Amino acid sequence: MNDRNNDLLRIRPEIKKHQTFEATGAEERFQNNTLRPILKLQNPLLVVAFHNYIAKWKGVFYNLNLEKKLDYIENALNKDQKLRNSLMGMVIGHFTLTEYHAYLENTPALNKRMINMLIKRFKDQSQLFEQKLNR
Repeated sequence: MNDRNNDLLRIRPEIKKHQTFEATGAEERFQNNTLRPILKLQNPLLVVAFHNYIAKWKGVFYNLNLEKKLDYIENALNKDQKLRNSLMGMVIGHFTLTEYHAYLENTPALNKRMINMLIKRFKDQSQLFEQKLNR
C-alpha cells in the first residue's frame, strides 16, 4: 500500500530540535518541523541546481569577490522567479499532505521563510560554488 506521508517523514534527517514555546507561531513551527529537515535532505540537489544556474549565466559568479558573490546569491533567489519556483518545488514536493494543506493556509509567508533559508544556506556554503560545475 502507498504510505507516502510516512515514507517522506521516515527519510527526513533528524534536526536538533529548536527550543519551542507555547507562543511559538505556526509559521516558525512549520519552518522548524518541516522546512529545515527537507532543506537538509535536499541540500545536495539544491546546491547542484544553483550551481547549474550559475553556469547558465556564463559563470559571471566565478569572477566576483566574496561580497559580490553573496549579493549575487541573494539577488538571484529574490529576483529570478524561475529559479525561485524551481527550488521551492524541490522542497514542496517533499511535503506530506497535511503539511501541504498547512502551507496553503499561509503560502506567501512560508515562501518568504523558505527563500530566506535557502539564501542563508547557499551563502553559508558559498565555497561549494567556487569551482565550475563538473558534469
